[in-house]
Amino acid sequence: MPKILVTGTDGVTSEVIGEAGLSLMEVLRDAEYEEIQAMCGGSCSCATCHVHIKEDWQSGLPQIEEDEQLLLELADNYDPELSRLSCQIELSGDHDGLQVLIVESD
Repeated sequence: MPKILVTGTDGVTSEVIGEAGLSLMEVLRDAEYEEIQAMCGGSCSCATCHVHIKEDWQSGLPQIEEDEQLLLELADNYDPELSRLSCQIELSGDHDGLQVLIVESD
């Protein structure tokens, strides 16, 4: 079970235990991060699960597909180096220690 370090919009970092096979979005939502609205339920069509992933972890994530990229470019606080949709990241044991920043939407 990967441990995820999550920094909320309040600046507080907490450790969240993820479950391999679940999306990062599901884990964040279950951990009651209200900023992760996930309005589309994880179907990559709304960008309400936008997060920043620390640079060190970018190479261990699945490649960004075109539909995710288009949504990210329209999202508040988009950063081409850090932004991801948490619904598109399926967790595994390789994600132990993953560092995530919850993005505040404007």
